[in-house]
Amino acid sequence: MGKLSGRVALVTGSGRGIGRAIALAFAREGARVGLTSRSNSELEAVASNISASGGETFIATADLLDGAAVKRMVADTIGHFGRLDILVNNGGGIVGGGGTSMHALTHDDALFERNLFLNLTSTYYATRAALPQMVQQDYGRVIFIGSGYSNHGGGGIAYTAAKHGVVGLARALAYQVPPTITVNTLCPGWTRTKLVDFDRIAAGRGITAQAAEALIAGDNIQKRILDPEELGPMAVLLASEDAKAITGQMISVDGGFRV
Repeated sequence: MGKLSGRVALVTGSGRGIGRAIALAFAREGARVGLTSRSNSELEAVASNISASGGETFIATADLLDGAAVKRMVADTIGHFGRLDILVNNGGGIVGGGGTSMHALTHDDALFERNLFLNLTSTYYATRAALPQMVQQDYGRVIFIGSGYSNHGGGGIAYTAAKHGVVGLARALAYQVPPTITVNTLCPGWTRTKLVDFDRIAAGRGITAQAAEALIAGDNIQKRILDPEELGPMAVLLASEDAKAITGQMISVDGGFRV
């Protein structure tokens, strides 16, 4: 029996990176897992991986920039499995091409709004759709995926604002749900995902990609960039019965990012 046997989880942005790693970790612990992103291709590979180990999945594609689609994604997952115990609000990223359109003094207004929606507002819609089922079951785990920029500056203004907002949303929600439902934020630091583009970072600083990677690794105590799989064990803990006393917290798995 795994730590999540009998539970149903929905992980947004689970086709790759941290979301994929968490979905696979949940499946290894016995959870049935709803997988979601904008397209099926990456999700099908994750589903095949889980199925090969005897696990069960459900694919629900959704554009996180569409609130109605986000709500429908949650409803479809509940409809398929008949319950929902764990929601991981992982999907997000950066909308826009960078450059002057993302600089504080020349930021494109529409891009600012879209980045807030993708990284913050979409998590509200998903959680709002999931909570009634969790209340009915008298059990729930909501995990927001934050960032090293959830409690630091230095990132893009829209992304950083959204990731700070995620922590505030989680803490406010923790006060307003029954005690059988926990709400926490799990914050990675620099992690090897498609969001971390060393070539782009290098171009912006006028250095090589190798130098950019070394510079970034120096942002944490361990002087390294984490792999997505290193987030899995903490996500499993927060999703489990063992974490019933952990709520309203921001927990970092980041190698000691800017402590």
